[in-house]
Amino acid sequence: MQLDKFTDYALRVMMTLAVKSPDRVSVSEIATIFGLSENHLAKIASRLSREGFATAVRGRNGGLTLARPADEITVGAIVRAMMRGNAVVECFGSDRSCLILPACGLRTPLARAQEAFFRTLDDYTLADITASKRDLATLLAG
Repeated sequence: MQLDKFTDYALRVMMTLAVKSPDRVSVSEIATIFGLSENHLAKIASRLSREGFATAVRGRNGGLTLARPADEITVGAIVRAMMRGNAVVECFGSDRSCLILPACGLRTPLARAQEAFFRTLDDYTLADITASKRDLATLLAG
């Protein structure tokens, strides 16, 4: 499976929040760190907040913090929430127009592979993937 950019950036945001926790981090700061569009990251931040992964505070001293401890947030949960609606293949979504769909034997193996992918990501928490906080903090500082 390949993560879309939205999900990739969401994981980067969450890792940044975990490394800088408990400090609040602005979307602008994260955009600068990774050289990404602030507008695009604002949409991601909004989704992360809506999904309960981050807490957003508006205003001059605003920014994002983790909504829960990093060891309570799985990578699988983040990826599922961000990729909602992005099917591995068209027929997993609402598009049922494929000619061979009624006799296709590929759906089951792909569905099993997708679930195995998520189960593996469920084995890792945000704390696990940011265990080298000192090194990550140095890299995030520029």
